[in-house]
Amino acid sequence: MSSPVASQSNVLQEPVLKSAISKAARHLMPMLVLLYFVAFLDRTNVGFAEEALRMDRGVSDGAFALGAGIFFIGYALFEVPSNLLLKKFGARFWLARIAITWGIVAAAFAFTTDDTMFIVLRFLLGVTEAGLFPGIIMFLADWFPNKVRVAMFAIFYLAQPLSQMLGAPLSGGLISFGDTVTPWEGWQVMFFGEGVLAIIAGIVAAFLLINNPQQAKFLNEDEKTALLAVMDKENTVRTQDGPTGIWRAMGSWKVWYFTIIYFCLQIAVYGTTFYLPQQVSNLIGQKVGWQVGLVAGIPWFVGLFACYYFGKHANTVLRRRNWGTWFFIATGLFILGSGWAGANNQPILGILFITLAVASFLTVGPITWAYPTAFLTGTAAAAGIGMINSLGNLGGFVAPIMRTSINAAVPTDSGVWGIISLGVFAFLAAAMLFCTKYFRAAKADAFLETVPAD
Repeated sequence: MSSPVASQSNVLQEPVLKSAISKAARHLMPMLVLLYFVAFLDRTNVGFAEEALRMDRGVSDGAFALGAGIFFIGYALFEVPSNLLLKKFGARFWLARIAITWGIVAAAFAFTTDDTMFIVLRFLLGVTEAGLFPGIIMFLADWFPNKVRVAMFAIFYLAQPLSQMLGAPLSGGLISFGDTVTPWEGWQVMFFGEGVLAIIAGIVAAFLLINNPQQAKFLNEDEKTALLAVMDKENTVRTQDGPTGIWRAMGSWKVWYFTIIYFCLQIAVYGTTFYLPQQVSNLIGQKVGWQVGLVAGIPWFVGLFACYYFGKHANTVLRRRNWGTWFFIATGLFILGSGWAGANNQPILGILFITLAVASFLTVGPITWAYPTAFLTGTAAAAGIGMINSLGNLGGFVAPIMRTSINAAVPTDSGVWGIISLGVFAFLAAAMLFCTKYFRAAKADAFLETVPAD
């Protein structure tokens, strides 16, 4: 009798499966990218309104830091329940619901009046968006085999650089438009317009997403059979290899291990992202607006290509571990370099280091998610992936508060010590990811070695 791995190898090389995967990617990925594009835009555009909120509404630095981070408290509290409800109601309905409700909250930021309202809205934004990212990760793990999964994660992750590459000038442009053309403040126009965009994306998702391959009209019967067969084999192996059920998943040491790695990654991501417009503004000596938006888009433009290229080729265990380790190290080094450049009045080097840091942490994100999706499936995946993302994302709560507190304790014109603090956690993540070489290999990862790497 042939082994499951050998059978998987044969199936993966069948043209009919390649056709099914290609069709699924073309039909699903654009909508998923759009959803995360708008989500990432709405959770980070607050950086463009920092100074205006301080001047127009008296939002203090402390309130801004708390508000920027408290998003992740609401996110963490409702992440696992949201993932479980997605399993119950299906991705099509639940992801659309998430987008519509967070869009309503995002638009309400236009009416912010004081510290309290700003903090409350940031918390509600986290509550309403909870479940989007892990829900999509789980959705992709149910649609695409392990061999191509990081490539799909990388395409999905392109929403981050796209949202900042296009969103940075969009946000800056809306502020400039609002200030010069409309009777409202520019930051109000930005919040309202980008919130409405999320509502529209949610409505479109309700029509375009498909819950599972069985319901996909764009696949013929042979393609459905091939895709369902390979996914059934992987799910069987994942069930044998990983925890079963909600509570066992949440108590699994592996789930907690990757939660810590993701926490470290998110400190670097959001500690950089929230303050990127202001950091660029300080480096180039320009007020936040159209010019800063264009320059702030450069790191994301470079990250777009790095994320896609390395994600597409991270299809062996060795590549995922080695590349992931080195990109975590690069993230830490380049964040430290950006702080040094700001402290020493080196704007060109500062932009270069920020660009390389962004490219590094964008690239390592999809690789990181390959690990838990290799041993989690079913309700265990809903709980485990939800917990990794929710608790890991608390790094986004810690990062701005830590950066602000360190800058207050050790004040400098450039805020260099707050920036340096962000990079340290990336080195811890690098060490932890490298140490996965000593783990008992996930059985699903055996499938990676049964077919050519490229």
